[in-house]
Amino acid sequence: MATIVTGTIPAEEFALVHTLEKEPDTRFECERIIKSGEDAVMPLLWARNVDRLALEDAFDGDSTVDRVRLLADFDDEYLYRMDWVDHVQLLVGMLTNGEATILDAYGKREEWCLRVMFPTRDKFSETHDFCAEHGLTFDIDSIRELDGQPAGRFGLTEGQYDALVLAAREGYYSVPQERTLEDLSDELGITHQALSERLHRGTEALVEDTLLVGTDST
Repeated sequence: MATIVTGTIPAEEFALVHTLEKEPDTRFECERIIKSGEDAVMPLLWARNVDRLALEDAFDGDSTVDRVRLLADFDDEYLYRMDWVDHVQLLVGMLTNGEATILDAYGKREEWCLRVMFPTRDKFSETHDFCAEHGLTFDIDSIRELDGQPAGRFGLTEGQYDALVLAAREGYYSVPQERTLEDLSDELGITHQALSERLHRGTEALVEDTLLVGTDST
Protein backbone atom coordinates (compact mmCIF):
# COMPACT_ATOMS: atom_id res chain seq x y z
CA MET A 1 0.00 0.00 0.00
CA ALA A 2 1.34 3.43 -0.92
CA THR A 3 2.54 5.45 2.05
CA ILE A 4 3.02 9.21 2.39
CA VAL A 5 5.63 10.31 4.91
CA THR A 6 6.31 13.86 6.09
CA GLY A 7 9.51 14.61 7.95
CA THR A 8 12.43 16.97 8.43
CA ILE A 9 16.14 16.76 7.62
CA PRO A 10 18.81 19.07 9.10
CA ALA A 11 20.20 21.34 6.39
CA GLU A 12 23.73 20.32 7.36
CA GLU A 13 22.91 16.77 6.27
CA PHE A 14 21.14 17.85 3.11
CA ALA A 15 21.46 20.69 0.60
CA LEU A 16 22.17 24.44 0.54
CA VAL A 17 23.41 24.56 4.13
CA HIS A 18 25.91 27.35 3.34
CA THR A 19 23.27 29.35 1.48
CA LEU A 20 20.77 29.04 4.31
CA GLU A 21 23.42 30.05 6.84
CA LYS A 22 24.46 33.09 4.80
CA GLU A 23 20.91 34.14 3.86
CA PRO A 24 18.81 32.74 6.75
CA ASP A 25 15.55 34.42 5.72
CA THR A 26 15.51 32.60 2.38
CA ARG A 27 12.66 30.19 1.73
CA PHE A 28 13.12 27.40 -0.82
CA GLU A 29 10.41 25.31 -2.45
CA CYS A 30 11.16 22.49 -4.88
CA GLU A 31 8.97 22.39 -7.95
CA ARG A 32 10.45 19.03 -9.01
CA ILE A 33 13.36 16.78 -8.07
CA ILE A 34 14.88 14.16 -10.36
CA LYS A 35 17.91 11.92 -9.97
CA SER A 36 20.72 13.07 -12.26
CA GLY A 37 23.56 10.74 -11.28
CA GLU A 38 24.78 8.21 -8.76
CA ASP A 39 25.40 10.91 -6.15
CA ALA A 40 23.45 13.88 -7.45
CA VAL A 41 19.92 15.14 -7.97
CA MET A 42 18.62 18.02 -10.07
CA PRO A 43 15.86 20.16 -8.53
CA LEU A 44 13.77 22.91 -10.01
CA LEU A 45 13.80 25.27 -7.07
CA TRP A 46 11.88 28.42 -6.13
CA ALA A 47 13.72 30.93 -3.94
CA ARG A 48 11.78 33.57 -2.04
CA ASN A 49 12.33 36.27 0.59
CA VAL A 50 15.89 37.04 -0.52
CA ASP A 51 17.80 39.46 -2.75
CA ARG A 52 18.80 37.73 -5.98
CA LEU A 53 22.41 38.96 -6.07
CA ALA A 54 22.98 38.01 -2.43
CA LEU A 55 21.45 34.60 -3.08
CA GLU A 56 23.61 33.88 -6.11
CA ASP A 57 26.70 34.99 -4.20
CA ALA A 58 25.78 32.44 -1.53
CA PHE A 59 25.29 29.77 -4.20
CA ASP A 60 28.85 30.43 -5.42
CA GLY A 61 30.22 29.49 -2.02
CA ASP A 62 27.99 26.47 -1.46
CA SER A 63 29.67 23.11 -2.01
CA THR A 64 26.34 21.29 -2.22
CA VAL A 65 25.30 22.94 -5.49
CA ASP A 66 26.70 23.06 -9.00
CA ARG A 67 25.60 24.32 -12.44
CA VAL A 68 23.08 26.84 -11.11
CA ARG A 69 20.87 28.35 -13.84
CA LEU A 70 18.24 31.04 -13.37
CA LEU A 71 15.12 30.08 -15.31
CA ALA A 72 12.69 32.81 -14.30
CA ASP A 73 12.74 36.08 -12.35
CA PHE A 74 9.44 37.43 -10.98
CA ASP A 75 10.89 40.33 -8.95
CA ASP A 76 10.31 38.75 -5.55
CA GLU A 77 10.81 35.07 -6.39
CA TYR A 78 13.24 33.19 -8.61
CA LEU A 79 13.15 29.79 -10.27
CA TYR A 80 16.48 27.95 -10.56
CA ARG A 81 17.71 24.68 -11.97
CA MET A 82 20.81 23.27 -10.32
CA ASP A 83 22.61 20.10 -9.33
CA TRP A 84 22.80 19.03 -5.71
CA VAL A 85 26.08 17.16 -5.51
CA ASP A 86 26.91 16.77 -1.83
CA HIS A 87 25.05 15.66 1.33
CA VAL A 88 22.15 14.24 -0.68
CA GLN A 89 22.67 10.56 0.19
CA LEU A 90 19.24 10.32 1.78
CA LEU A 91 17.46 11.86 -1.19
CA VAL A 92 19.28 9.64 -3.67
CA GLY A 93 18.46 6.64 -1.49
CA MET A 94 14.79 7.57 -1.44
CA LEU A 95 14.62 7.97 -5.20
CA THR A 96 16.53 4.79 -6.01
CA ASN A 97 16.31 2.16 -3.26
CA GLY A 98 12.98 3.43 -1.92
CA GLU A 99 11.45 4.06 -5.36
CA ALA A 100 9.97 7.19 -3.82
CA THR A 101 8.32 10.26 -5.29
CA ILE A 102 9.16 13.59 -3.66
CA LEU A 103 5.81 15.38 -3.45
CA ASP A 104 7.07 18.49 -1.63
CA ALA A 105 10.40 19.81 -0.36
CA TYR A 106 10.81 23.09 1.52
CA GLY A 107 14.01 24.57 2.91
CA LYS A 108 14.29 27.25 5.58
CA ARG A 109 16.98 28.24 8.06
CA GLU A 110 18.37 25.01 9.54
CA GLU A 111 16.16 22.31 8.05
CA TRP A 112 14.31 20.88 5.09
CA CYS A 113 10.79 19.52 5.27
CA LEU A 114 9.94 16.71 2.84
CA ARG A 115 6.71 14.99 1.95
CA VAL A 116 7.47 11.71 0.22
CA MET A 117 5.30 8.99 -1.29
CA PHE A 118 6.64 5.44 -1.14
CA PRO A 119 5.02 2.66 -3.20
CA THR A 120 4.81 0.41 -0.12
CA ARG A 121 5.36 0.64 3.62
CA ASP A 122 8.32 -1.75 3.18
CA LYS A 123 10.04 0.73 0.85
CA PHE A 124 9.73 3.39 3.53
CA SER A 125 11.19 0.93 6.05
CA GLU A 126 14.17 0.44 3.74
CA THR A 127 14.75 4.20 3.73
CA HIS A 128 14.49 4.24 7.53
CA ASP A 129 17.12 1.49 7.69
CA PHE A 130 19.28 3.42 5.20
CA CYS A 131 19.25 6.42 7.52
CA ALA A 132 20.31 4.30 10.48
CA GLU A 133 23.13 2.65 8.54
CA HIS A 134 24.54 5.95 7.25
CA GLY A 135 24.02 8.09 10.34
CA LEU A 136 21.44 10.29 8.63
CA THR A 137 18.56 12.11 10.29
CA PHE A 138 15.00 11.98 9.00
CA ASP A 139 12.65 12.99 11.81
CA ILE A 140 9.17 11.75 10.99
CA ASP A 141 6.24 14.09 11.55
CA SER A 142 3.50 11.92 10.05
CA ILE A 143 2.92 8.65 8.20
CA ARG A 144 -0.25 8.03 6.22
CA GLU A 145 -1.09 4.90 4.28
CA LEU A 146 -3.33 5.29 1.24
CA ASP A 147 -6.10 2.74 1.32
CA GLY A 148 -7.37 3.31 -2.20
CA GLN A 149 -9.88 5.94 -1.12
CA PRO A 150 -9.30 9.47 -2.49
CA ALA A 151 -9.86 10.93 0.98
CA GLY A 152 -6.64 9.41 2.27
CA ARG A 153 -4.52 11.23 -0.30
CA PHE A 154 -5.32 14.54 1.38
CA GLY A 155 -5.53 13.55 5.04
CA LEU A 156 -9.34 13.67 5.10
CA THR A 157 -11.83 11.34 6.69
CA GLU A 158 -14.33 9.79 4.30
CA GLY A 159 -17.08 11.97 5.76
CA GLN A 160 -15.05 15.15 5.29
CA TYR A 161 -14.21 14.19 1.71
CA ASP A 162 -17.85 13.46 0.82
CA ALA A 163 -19.01 16.71 2.41
CA LEU A 164 -16.43 18.86 0.62
CA VAL A 165 -17.04 17.25 -2.76
CA LEU A 166 -20.82 17.57 -2.43
CA ALA A 167 -20.54 21.20 -1.33
CA ALA A 168 -18.33 22.07 -4.30
CA ARG A 169 -20.45 20.20 -6.84
CA GLU A 170 -23.76 21.59 -5.59
CA GLY A 171 -22.69 25.22 -5.54
CA TYR A 172 -22.31 25.82 -1.80
CA TYR A 173 -19.06 27.70 -2.47
CA SER A 174 -20.41 29.57 -5.51
CA VAL A 175 -20.93 33.32 -5.51
CA PRO A 176 -23.82 33.81 -5.23
CA GLN A 177 -24.38 30.65 -3.21
CA GLU A 178 -26.56 28.09 -4.99
CA ARG A 179 -27.16 25.64 -2.13
CA THR A 180 -27.31 26.25 1.62
CA LEU A 181 -25.84 24.26 4.47
CA GLU A 182 -29.34 23.06 5.34
CA ASP A 183 -29.88 21.80 1.77
CA LEU A 184 -26.70 19.75 1.84
CA SER A 185 -27.22 18.42 5.37
CA ASP A 186 -30.63 17.07 4.33
CA GLU A 187 -29.04 15.33 1.34
CA LEU A 188 -26.36 13.74 3.55
CA GLY A 189 -28.81 12.88 6.32
CA ILE A 190 -26.92 14.74 9.05
CA THR A 191 -27.54 17.94 11.01
CA HIS A 192 -26.32 21.21 9.57
CA GLN A 193 -24.12 21.62 12.67
CA ALA A 194 -22.45 18.28 11.93
CA LEU A 195 -21.99 19.22 8.27
CA SER A 196 -20.53 22.61 9.21
CA GLU A 197 -17.98 20.85 11.44
CA ARG A 198 -17.04 18.41 8.65
CA LEU A 199 -16.52 21.24 6.18
CA HIS A 200 -14.42 23.27 8.61
CA ARG A 201 -12.27 20.33 9.72
CA GLY A 202 -11.93 19.09 6.14
CA THR A 203 -10.88 22.53 4.91
CA GLU A 204 -8.33 22.79 7.72
CA ALA A 205 -6.91 19.36 6.83
CA LEU A 206 -6.65 20.29 3.14
CA VAL A 207 -4.86 23.56 3.88
CA GLU A 208 -2.42 21.89 6.27
CA ASP A 209 -1.75 19.05 3.83
CA THR A 210 -1.27 21.20 0.73
CA LEU A 211 -0.45 24.81 1.63
CA LEU A 212 1.27 24.72 5.02
CA VAL A 213 3.73 21.86 4.51
CA GLY A 214 7.18 23.19 5.34
CA THR A 215 5.99 26.61 6.54
CA ASP A 216 6.28 28.19 9.95
CA SER A 217 2.55 27.59 10.45
CA THR A 218 2.78 23.81 10.65
